[in-house]
Amino acid sequence: MKYLFISIFFCFSFHAQTLNKTDSNRLISQDTVVVDSGKQDSLKIFKPTINDYTYRTQFSEKKVFENELSSDKTYIFSQYNDQDNFGKVQFANIGSGFQPLVYKVNTEQNLSLLPSNKTYFIKEIDQIRYYDVKTPTTTFVYHNAVKNGAVLHTTYTQNIGKDFNFAVEYTGLRSQGNYLNSLASNNNTQFSGHYLSKNGKYEAFAHFTHQNVNNQENGGIADVNLFLNGSSNFNNRENLQVNLNNSNSQFSYRRYYFSQEFKPFASERFPFKIRHTIFHQGNKFYYQQSSLESYYNTNPTDLIDYSNSSKKYSKNLSNTVSILFDKKNFKLDAGIRYQNIKLGIGQELPSYLNIPQELSENRLGAVGNIVVKLWDKVELNSNLELSSGKQFGSYLRSQNLLKFEPIPGYFVNAKVNFQTSSPSFNLLINPSVYRRFNYYLENPKNEAITEIGGDVNLKWFKSNVFANFYRIDNFTYLNEMSQPQQSSTSMNISQIGGEATFSYGKFHINPKVLFQSALGNNDLIPMPNFVGRANLYWQSKAFKEAAEIQTGIKVHYFSKFASREYFPVVNEFILPSQNSYSIGGQPIADVYFNLKVKRMTIFIEGQHLNTTFMKNNSFTAPNYPLYDFRLNLGIVWYLFS
Repeated sequence: MKYLFISIFFCFSFHAQTLNKTDSNRLISQDTVVVDSGKQDSLKIFKPTINDYTYRTQFSEKKVFENELSSDKTYIFSQYNDQDNFGKVQFANIGSGFQPLVYKVNTEQNLSLLPSNKTYFIKEIDQIRYYDVKTPTTTFVYHNAVKNGAVLHTTYTQNIGKDFNFAVEYTGLRSQGNYLNSLASNNNTQFSGHYLSKNGKYEAFAHFTHQNVNNQENGGIADVNLFLNGSSNFNNRENLQVNLNNSNSQFSYRRYYFSQEFKPFASERFPFKIRHTIFHQGNKFYYQQSSLESYYNTNPTDLIDYSNSSKKYSKNLSNTVSILFDKKNFKLDAGIRYQNIKLGIGQELPSYLNIPQELSENRLGAVGNIVVKLWDKVELNSNLELSSGKQFGSYLRSQNLLKFEPIPGYFVNAKVNFQTSSPSFNLLINPSVYRRFNYYLENPKNEAITEIGGDVNLKWFKSNVFANFYRIDNFTYLNEMSQPQQSSTSMNISQIGGEATFSYGKFHINPKVLFQSALGNNDLIPMPNFVGRANLYWQSKAFKEAAEIQTGIKVHYFSKFASREYFPVVNEFILPSQNSYSIGGQPIADVYFNLKVKRMTIFIEGQHLNTTFMKNNSFTAPNYPLYDFRLNLGIVWYLFS
């Protein structure tokens, strides 16, 4: 009832498509359709269209709310985090995260505390949406949970006049799960606002977000053979004993953000802006135990004089001032940045461990961005950020994206990115009552990552071919003893894949494949050589075109590989131990039925269908079985007042 009550007032963010020249619902110059121009009397009557309901992130173009029933919605609407989770495998309970199967650079982990298995629920600065709507707008997205609970995403947004918009968003998730000690309880509260002065000279963006990702940690099942034998005694998964019974992890992510721009001169003659951005972000991670876990504690010498529960935190105060030259086809942004960064632990550790309670520093740096557009066919977008400090060393991030259209209808995106930075803060320090889980990576070398790749979009079969190459120097990881180490030699990772949609009448098939390999040091980041999926579906209008039906079957697959193990104490994955085993090599089939009526979409999905007629032998990570068959029900409802 709590979630139902909140849903009356708020609604969640929307899935939308980027508009370009070929979009049938592209933005038009007039914001509404005038039904009556006021010739009969002094009152003008306006009828808003879908083009009057848009959103954007701070540095993106406007996008129109869109609820078409397309193939990609089958990968998004059915996921509790409302994302296409290709290249990840989900834990048994929703809200408990994923194991990544495909290597990807996560820049959010730079100079902040962000455990890997808490990233799936986090909204970064460039993911915050600012709206522009002609009437109060709400959306409601609901999912059922595993065993008990629900997931609700809600947003309410409204314009006050033409110049100011505000939005309130709430996400709540609570799912009990089928295994012992696996409850997930996540929530996110967000406020955002956007203001543009009447003369267009001043613009401001602001948001506050407070996100919590809380999970009970069971350490996986204690006896894998009882699960694999398929005895009916364990069809109730709560009959399987787990490794941890008194542990949970909590992650809090809070950010205050304000950015303003001012045009001191007339834009036509002097297209300059002054931008000022300030934000404060605080991350906290807790690993709590009501009592010591025997799984980690075999004798008294394994313990130190410390609290059963531990805390880590990071704080980042960032203040940036920059000058922009802003023309339609050429934009240049350059500025300076000051940061105050702190990384620490809650309770001080015994002095003989030589682990500091807090590391902090003041950093100075510069930021820059250049955008060049030529002939509506070529676009270059380059970003540069660098900073330096005594404690965490130098930081450099360069992102370069080139888009061009060599032949009408064919689009090429090429990228060359480079970053060098301190390793993830979660791998620098960890406090624990268990002696072997304490660590301090002193004087680490910068982890340097070079990324080269791109994709080609072809009009044939709506196909897309992509390739990526990564070179990682000083790769930082947790070994099988849960201690951080850095590789002395480079690691090279190559990826190639593609996606297409083939149609025959009302039948469609959408396959996507990815091949990857690590050249050198492949034992430091085990990964499947192949990840793929296929979606075979039928789609048609129904009920005299008042509704639309989409139904089909999806199959996911990743090849067998020697997986890393999940380590709940820090919410990271560690190298496999001698007693570990390989996972993968088995298909995961889902059958679904989606019904769209006006602005409401109802979806019904039977997940992991093959476990209804065969044993579940699939795992997310060693000791963590993949979810059994589950009926996933949900609704997406857009309300334009």
